[in-house]
Amino acid sequence: MSNTITDTDFNFPGQKNVYKGKVREVYTLNDDVLVMVATDRLSAFDVVMPKGIPFKGQILNQIATKMMAETADIVPNWLTATPDPNVAVGKMCEPFKVEMVIRGYMSGHAAREYKAGKRMLCGVSMPDGMQENDKFPKPIITPATKAEMGDHDEDISREDILKKGIVSEADYVVLEKYTKALFERGTQIAAKRGLILVDTKYEFGKTKEGDIVLIDEIHTPDSSRYFYAEGYEERQAKGEAQKQLSKEFVRQWLISNNFQGLEGQTVPEMSDEYITSVSERYIELYENITGETFIKADVSNIQQRVENNVLAYLSK
Repeated sequence: MSNTITDTDFNFPGQKNVYKGKVREVYTLNDDVLVMVATDRLSAFDVVMPKGIPFKGQILNQIATKMMAETADIVPNWLTATPDPNVAVGKMCEPFKVEMVIRGYMSGHAAREYKAGKRMLCGVSMPDGMQENDKFPKPIITPATKAEMGDHDEDISREDILKKGIVSEADYVVLEKYTKALFERGTQIAAKRGLILVDTKYEFGKTKEGDIVLIDEIHTPDSSRYFYAEGYEERQAKGEAQKQLSKEFVRQWLISNNFQGLEGQTVPEMSDEYITSVSERYIELYENITGETFIKADVSNIQQRVENNVLAYLSK
């Protein structure tokens, strides 16, 4: 698909280095400014798919920036500007090497572990007698170690994080507090849209001044799982699958095509028709999560558009 951005090679004024993650590419300028480009790459099971999804980067970037604005009063974040639909600019931070995963419901990875007979996840106990997609008595934090591109993130307990010195206890207390506050706010925002925020992950960093701030994305369909609230109770009572609003539909398609990112497995071919359907699902996600109509950016030359907008912003 020619109307996607799957790789960048910019050279901005004062550029020091570039970090390329699974989906985002981060340019460091003058040691204190980060320019984060949300590409249209699609990652599932920690594997980047061979083709991009039209408008996906714009959707993720715009949801994340809206959600950061809606949570800035409770948790400080890294963001200072969004000069392009696919770009966020903010303060450089030293990222913590853990992802703070928080779960309000037993779904996804937690449900798979539960079905395998496990009742402990990242050192946190899960009650007996639960069925998939049931609500936990209270949200549980199940951290994961951050992986480099292509490697699987791994579950880790609070105890091991502290024991291994990955995060100091004083900092970890703040991460836990911020994670709970963000999840509570995210739950309230979702409820206004007729949605349930099932689980999500937050990433944090520390500024040069020593402040802990929220970084990366927040409450997007790539980092979060949503259910439609309407009909949730009835579906649970009948043991039916929940109506989801997340990237899970991509994972399920891959599973049905015998791919879960395991050694020896091959990514199935994604037809143009399938890619268009994924793009349409992401637009649906955007409109449901934000409550706003999605306005497609000009994609005739995304690379040039991004470069022009970032240069114009930096020149100010």
